[in-house]
Amino acid sequence: MRILLVEDDPLLGDGVQEGLREAGWTVDWITDGEAARTTLQADASFDGLVLDLGLPRLPGLELLRWLRGAGIPLPVLILTARDGVTDRIAGLNAGADDYLVKPFALGELDARLHALIRRANGRSATEICWRDVAFDASSLTARRNGDVLNLTSMEARLLHLLLSARPRYLSREQIETRLYGWLDAGESNSLDVHLSHLRKKLGAGSIENARGLGWRLA
Repeated sequence: MRILLVEDDPLLGDGVQEGLREAGWTVDWITDGEAARTTLQADASFDGLVLDLGLPRLPGLELLRWLRGAGIPLPVLILTARDGVTDRIAGLNAGADDYLVKPFALGELDARLHALIRRANGRSATEICWRDVAFDASSLTARRNGDVLNLTSMEARLLHLLLSARPRYLSREQIETRLYGWLDAGESNSLDVHLSHLRKKLGAGSIENARGLGWRLA
C-alpha cells in the first residue's frame, strides 16, 4: 500500500520512510503542509496519510481540516510530539483516524496503519482469501492450499495490491505508482517480470490482462 508521509524533521522523516519501506509500504515523503495539500489535490492514489502537526507553511491541523472539508476520506494518522489530551482531542475532532505520540516504535506505526486501512476498506481481519490462496496483509505472506508461497517482497506487495483492487483492473501506471512511488520507478520491464513470476506461483489463468485496462486477479 502507498502512504504519504508529511514530516519536516529530516532525521525522523528519513527513518520513518526507510522503516515503512522495509515493512513493505510504498512511502512518498513531503516536508511542508502546503506541498502536501498540492500533492493530495493532484494525486488520489494514496492509501493513507501520516501527518505531523508542526509543519511549515501550512500546519498539520489546517491541512487535516482542508482534507476533510474537501470530502477526501483518506485515512489519517497524526504523528506528533504534542502528547496533551487537548492536542489529541483537537486532532481527532479535526478528522484524524488515529494518533501516535513521538517517540514511537516503527512496529506500532506499521500495525496502526494496517488497522486504519483495513477499517477504511471495510475489513476487520488481516487475512484476505481468494480461490485457494490466503494472504496475510500484516506479514505479507501467502499460502496456497495451506502451503507457504515463496514470494519475493515485490511479488507479495503486487499480490496485496491485486487482491485489494479485485475485481477491478489496474493499469500499468496505477500499479507502478503504488509499487514504486515517485522516486523508485522500476526498469521498463520490471513489472512484467514480477507479474510473470507471480502468475506462475498462483497458477495458470490466475492473473488476467486486458488491453487498455491492465491486470486483475481472475
